[in-house]
Amino acid sequence: MPARRRRSLASGLAVLLLLAGCALPGGDRAPAPSPEPATVTPTVPALPAQGRPLTPVPDVAPTGFADPPPGQGTERYRAQTLTWRPCGRGLQCTTVLAPLDADDPDGRALTLALAKRPATAEPRRGTLFVNPGGPGGSGRNYVGYFDAEGLESYDVVGWDPRGVGASTPVRCYGAGDLERYLAVDLSPDDEAEEQALVAENYAFGQACLQHSGALLEHISTQDTVRDLELLRQLVGDPQLHYFGASYGTRIGALYAELYPATVGRLVLDGAVDISDDEADVSQLEGFERALRHFARWAATSEAGQPLGTSQAAVLSRVRRLLTGLDAQPLTTPAGRVLSQQQGVQGLLTPLYGREQWPDLLRALTSAAGGDGRGLLALADQGNQRRTDGTYGQINDAFPAVRCLDSRETSVVRAEEEAAEAAVRVPVLGPISGPDLVCPLWPVAPAPEPPRITGEGAAPVVVLGTTGDPATPYENAVTMAGQLRSGVLVTLEGEGHTAYDQSACVRGLVLPYLLGGPPPADGTRCAA
Repeated sequence: MPARRRRSLASGLAVLLLLAGCALPGGDRAPAPSPEPATVTPTVPALPAQGRPLTPVPDVAPTGFADPPPGQGTERYRAQTLTWRPCGRGLQCTTVLAPLDADDPDGRALTLALAKRPATAEPRRGTLFVNPGGPGGSGRNYVGYFDAEGLESYDVVGWDPRGVGASTPVRCYGAGDLERYLAVDLSPDDEAEEQALVAENYAFGQACLQHSGALLEHISTQDTVRDLELLRQLVGDPQLHYFGASYGTRIGALYAELYPATVGRLVLDGAVDISDDEADVSQLEGFERALRHFARWAATSEAGQPLGTSQAAVLSRVRRLLTGLDAQPLTTPAGRVLSQQQGVQGLLTPLYGREQWPDLLRALTSAAGGDGRGLLALADQGNQRRTDGTYGQINDAFPAVRCLDSRETSVVRAEEEAAEAAVRVPVLGPISGPDLVCPLWPVAPAPEPPRITGEGAAPVVVLGTTGDPATPYENAVTMAGQLRSGVLVTLEGEGHTAYDQSACVRGLVLPYLLGGPPPADGTRCAA
């Protein structure tokens, strides 16, 4: 899943690089999406001195809104029958309904779309639910490329969470507006640029509200965890077996808190921050750390040292390049422009996996020579921009879920945090800018979830990679320590998440998923 900047480098990038190009070829889908949202001209009214600019919720019906199933109360949803149909590549798909508002089960419903890779080995172990992260990643697509070798005794099931993909989706911007929005200057140099950044973020939130309506109030992680519990009941499993990556670890950890008695085998890979305190290492610092590791490699690369022969020289060259894009974006032969924001996105995307470092070295070298095509292509990969100019729906879903979960309500505080980051994180900090998406979001934050400890849950295995840029390793240490039954497994290496890149980690996790004891807490694997 691509890196997500969403109006600020620090605004949240905890996603996998696995989504692009993995759509299911057919099968059950939510109804076709509504027409492309109309072009928006960014304008902003007078903002409140404190708090978000809350806006009346329009009565619109996003794709997949429906009447509830027959019956009354929550039982009407638990009485549904899953009807699976083939949908290509050996998978099966179906859809179910869930209450838009868990406190109003007799009110409006929304659609959840699922995909399954059926079990092929005995003894059958039930269902392993999987989620790739985001927020906004497609669990349906994840089933198609999740590494299920050794897990053939499970039905592997992924679902698009509410607001995402083939489930009832959030809709915000069309391709034209996204093209502008993804190129906006994130590091304003004067008052006019500051006002432009505020206007862009305000307009984006308003577009989401106008096209998605009440859905924006009911796509928090707590809502998704309630959906997951419904899905567990519908597949008939007495316990939840679950593999969650990146943001998917928040779903799994919160499930352990809300439903500890039904926790089965939980593996949480690439942990997000669940602590009540400020993170020991911010995501911005995680990417800066990964950039330093890349720079050390680039200074000694067998492919040459075009950016410099020392780590410091490479970092200086990268800093000059990205800073220069602010005043002088690069125009490609095709007429597209590599802005500073896209340049940073192009830098971040390949930091998710060491195997892409050679691509990043070539792209940065070309951009330093005036050719921005390589870096723009990496930015397109991160932004899920297709060759026809359209974009993946995660560009809408990610900020919508994030901002409902977020407690951020102050533009002033966001600007203060950006100033602090500019000092603390020397390369990426000065160009990251303030995270204004959530302070300018048009709906209030969801009710604050309980502190996550998972008291009473079965063992939960937490995987962390020491060089993970998007979910810094320190998060895994915190999550495993905060969960009463948490077990920490460490991969000493680079890249985002551990399971898919380490035979050692898989060798520890597979026996646990197949009924054995969890690995010993504190086990470490070398890359």
